Amino acid sequence: MKNLGFGMMRLPVIGCDPTNFDYEHLNAMVDEFLAAGYTYFDTSFVYHNGKSEEATRKAVVERHPRDSFTVATKFPTFLMIPEEKIEETFQTQLNNLGVEYIDYYLLHNIQNVYYDGYDGNGGIVKTTHLFEHAKKWKEDGKIRHLGISFHSSANLLDRILTEHPEIEFVQIALNPIDWDSELVQAGPCYDVIRKHDRKVIIMEAVKGGGLAKLPDAAESLLKTAHPDWSIASWSMRFSLSLDGVIAVLSGMSTLDQVKDNTKTSNEAGLLTDEDRKVLAEAMRIYRESSPIPQSEIDQYKGLMYHGVPVSAILQAYSICQIQPDPGFSDDNNYLKNAIAEAEHVDFHNGLSKQKVVTENGKDITETVEKAVDWLTKHSF
Repeated sequence: MKNLGFGMMRLPVIGCDPTNFDYEHLNAMVDEFLAAGYTYFDTSFVYHNGKSEEATRKAVVERHPRDSFTVATKFPTFLMIPEEKIEETFQTQLNNLGVEYIDYYLLHNIQNVYYDGYDGNGGIVKTTHLFEHAKKWKEDGKIRHLGISFHSSANLLDRILTEHPEIEFVQIALNPIDWDSELVQAGPCYDVIRKHDRKVIIMEAVKGGGLAKLPDAAESLLKTAHPDWSIASWSMRFSLSLDGVIAVLSGMSTLDQVKDNTKTSNEAGLLTDEDRKVLAEAMRIYRESSPIPQSEIDQYKGLMYHGVPVSAILQAYSICQIQPDPGFSDDNNYLKNAIAEAEHVDFHNGLSKQKVVTENGKDITETVEKAVDWLTKHSF
């Protein structure tokens, strides 16, 4: 199977209503994707205000033979559905999609808060026995492959994969800027998944479009190396070249994006060592363009705030500010889990005052608190 996936979360719509799909355009996108030899469609119970599964049924399932595509969807862990409603919710998903079985089924957004809870004694995943339900669905043939999408630390992921050998694959945010992010930990999470010999699905490969436009100096560097590559394709190639990847997801909104992504995937080979050096330098320039440049953040290595490295907090805050939509950048929600993992507290309830002072006596408490406050307000 070619490893480009069609993310059904930014579909073309008519007007401003996220549920009023432009099916003429969407159908053309789906047909182009399949004609290019790709099969993986990724949706969820909540995308497009809960209508993405239905759109997937109308554009894919009802228009193409069942053996010509694979469909992935996700159980909405974060909706805190009580156990007595879990079976009903799963059946609703089957009905929404119009299928008798789901090829790749994920428990959506597994993270510290939902797995361990704030007290460390068990979150919604454990108290509602979600894994037990999912294993039964697989035994009954209603799902073919069981996995999770994950948004927390590599340490937690290592523990989850040890405790749940039934997990066959893990979906993580991974791209050149998140690879060495102190909070997102894409590189360490990828290494943990492969250490456990599980497969990988990659989301946010272009960071929600944030890596499609870079500072002029970074773009010049990439264009000099490969004039015919789009800026976004560098990030796609970075992910497509990794081992053990089932699919690299792209949330596509236009037919041109489908054509560009399938072309990139068709042509993508392994990045050379020189390509990786050029891309790393472009990412360095990108980080330096943020409100708090990485070179300044590096000076705060070793400082902690409520059990979390100050450098990780400032890095996450700063990178969010240069995204197309800062409030919806994926980094926003990782701090909640980092603090919950370190101190078993919910930062939405407020954190006790902690001064942050560097070795040379510089007080950066105000800067750190500003970053934490912003990340708190923009997390969910």
